[in-house]
Amino acid sequence: MHKFLAKLDIYDKIGLSNFLKQFLRFGIVGVFNTLISLITYYVLIYFGVNYIVANIGGFLMGTTNAYFWNSKVVFKKKHMRSIELFIKTLLAYGSSFLLSTIFLYLMVDLLSISKLIAPMINLVITIPLNFILNKFWTFK
Repeated sequence: MHKFLAKLDIYDKIGLSNFLKQFLRFGIVGVFNTLISLITYYVLIYFGVNYIVANIGGFLMGTTNAYFWNSKVVFKKKHMRSIELFIKTLLAYGSSFLLSTIFLYLMVDLLSISKLIAPMINLVITIPLNFILNKFWTFK
């Protein structure tokens, strides 16, 4: 258990407090990322755009928001070059986006789950994955 906590930079109560604050900030930013992604998705669906294309649009809008707020507020990485950080953000979110798109296709086309409900089911997987990737790779 100590090794796991050390990987999270939790060595004492202050470390735990800092981790929880960071996770809370990530969660708040994540809510806005999710809202932006879903609003974009649903607006595009409303205008007749294919659900996969709408998912790509939502991804791009949400990831751009994530890049800005995660670098400035959550992980506070001002010393990294912006383009490098943005590319890493795209790759981190892109991996969960790819997984999400595969699951979206499976749920909508194979399992007949509503294309309005399927993206919300995906969040159970993508939110924890994004936090882990961003904490330990993008903003390491």
